[in-house]
Amino acid sequence: MLVQKWMTSRVITVDVNESLGRAIKLMKEHKLNILPVMDNDKLVGIVTDRDIKRASASDATTLEIHELLYLINQIKVRDVMTKEPFTVPYNYTIEEAAEILMEHNISGLPVIGPNGTLTGIITKNDIFKVILSLTGLNKRGVAFALRVQDYPGSIKEVTDIIRAHGGRMVSILSSYDQVPQGYRDIYIRAYNLERDRLPQLTEQLRKTAELRYVIDHRYNTRELYKTA
Repeated sequence: MLVQKWMTSRVITVDVNESLGRAIKLMKEHKLNILPVMDNDKLVGIVTDRDIKRASASDATTLEIHELLYLINQIKVRDVMTKEPFTVPYNYTIEEAAEILMEHNISGLPVIGPNGTLTGIITKNDIFKVILSLTGLNKRGVAFALRVQDYPGSIKEVTDIIRAHGGRMVSILSSYDQVPQGYRDIYIRAYNLERDRLPQLTEQLRKTAELRYVIDHRYNTRELYKTA
């Protein structure tokens, strides 16, 4: 899944010569945590909540409100912005963008298009939307977590059981993280399952793999068998 599909393409920006007050107003109006700073059509920096707090914190406790507002309007964006910000190309995957966000502990990344100009913003909230989409949570249904042996066809054995009970797969994810060698964890979300057949399905799954949890989001019931 590529960044260009999930980024916010309508980007609110601020000119490098604008006042800090203008930047604060834009961020408040549009509920932004990150504001790209432009010099003509060139991205030259970003302003974040952190930059604003750092710029105004030192004198804030000793100033009257009108004095503070005056001070903020005298400060230029160029004086408080983060220069040479981290960016991400439009054709990077969501996983690559998430890795950059996590590695540098930042909330968002300007996205650079094929012509080298600013074309969007990708934020942690956008990553959350991707997770919800990948896992199919909007379909509700039933979520299964299982640990299976890592051999060809092991996932199919599990999905065949779910299909035999009328289930339709919304998502199938797998991971090797924190799993013993020779095994893998799989996470399946299915819908169209009849509630009265769920105990029978669960029992069959337990005979085939190590069932770790079953969460029925339709009725908010949770059966935890193992930490997963």
